[in-house]
Amino acid sequence: MQEIILADDVKPYLEWVNNRILPKVSPDRRHALAQRRFAAALGNWADDLRVGEVGTEWRFQVKPAGEIRRSLIPDVAYVSYRRIALEELDQTLAPAISPDVVVEIRSPDDRQEDIDEKVRVYLAAGTSAVFLVDPRDRSVLVVDDAGERDLSAGPIVHDALPGFSLDPSRLFDFSKMRG
Repeated sequence: MQEIILADDVKPYLEWVNNRILPKVSPDRRHALAQRRFAAALGNWADDLRVGEVGTEWRFQVKPAGEIRRSLIPDVAYVSYRRIALEELDQTLAPAISPDVVVEIRSPDDRQEDIDEKVRVYLAAGTSAVFLVDPRDRSVLVVDDAGERDLSAGPIVHDALPGFSLDPSRLFDFSKMRG
């Protein structure tokens, strides 16, 4: 079985979804703010508990059982030290595992079938939860082996992130920040 490994040194970054190369497009302001806020909250949680690492736009070489390995770049990814040791993370730029938790922020140009395929691939490769955030309709869904749940009314929680909680309204306050 072959692998689809895409170059890390090209811009825009590339992913392999639905048997084709997709460029990671530059997000709009709402996308960027929701991504930063989710990543900051998740990163603070992981750092405080020393349970893993959180990154944005981090490439993973994901391989569901019986399928090809392919490059995916989640908007936000959490990897626990239980799944991959810090020393091993230090040795690789693109881990050959799926993240424990993925956050995908919907962009205006995203096709639903591509989002669905990414969710399928992540879950089939061992990701525990995929959070789907849509800044336009201010929604947060979580998809896992039990199905899909709407967390838009909050809080954003999941068993894969024990002790983590985020009020979704924090992701969607797009008004000008005041001092």
